[in-house]
Amino acid sequence: MPDFRTAVVTGSTSGIGLAVARALAEAGHAVMINGLGDPAEIEAERALIETETGAPVGFHGADMSDPAQIAALVAATETQFGQIDIVVNNAGIQTVAPIEDFPVDRYTLIMAVNMSAAWHLCRATFGGMKARGWGRVINVASTHGLVASPFKSAYVMAKHAVVGLTKTLALEGAEHGVTANAICPGYVMTPLVERQIPETAAARGMTEEAVIRDVLLAAQPTRAFVQAGQIGALAAFLCTSAASQITGAALPVDGGWTAR
Repeated sequence: MPDFRTAVVTGSTSGIGLAVARALAEAGHAVMINGLGDPAEIEAERALIETETGAPVGFHGADMSDPAQIAALVAATETQFGQIDIVVNNAGIQTVAPIEDFPVDRYTLIMAVNMSAAWHLCRATFGGMKARGWGRVINVASTHGLVASPFKSAYVMAKHAVVGLTKTLALEGAEHGVTANAICPGYVMTPLVERQIPETAAARGMTEEAVIRDVLLAAQPTRAFVQAGQIGALAAFLCTSAASQITGAALPVDGGWTAR
């Protein structure tokens, strides 16, 4: 085994994924980040994490809706770092609309990015983890992998499926030193959440301010957004030996939302 583990974190050029990538790099792991955005900004962020943490950090711009590009991401990571020990499936997109008005093309894309991408990436990496006797799969699901909200049919379907995938992988990896867990964040003020505020306002006939107050934060008894860094810290902990017996869990980080 190398002195460091290697992690692939999808959807990690902003928001939760970026916080997870930084936390893993701070813990000493090599990290391959992935996502969309301005190439110059992504390179600046990649270089900053590498400089500040001393960990090797790469970037691959695979479109996670495309299985061929997911395969290319795996190949590029193995070429650069030798192997993949940690997989963080974080890439996600959202559309908010009543089911009768839900665009079919958006449904197809949400299922591809939020659900199928996790399956394809795990399929390509799980065997290697088992063979080496160590691995971590961390699926960033959502509170919507545990409970539902109206107007998010595709997203809720996909996230429930990700929790199911997590449990299956936990059983398949249990005797091979490979754990699989789902982190289920409540509302985090990320670009994904910011974009759904006007959509939710339109679907519910509310102002955007009312959506934040009466829909988003009303769901969380703490009345506060979850911080992306808190998700990153939990992901880093799940990669430690102290977490070796935590597997198959869906771990809410939701300000008490699912305690109701």
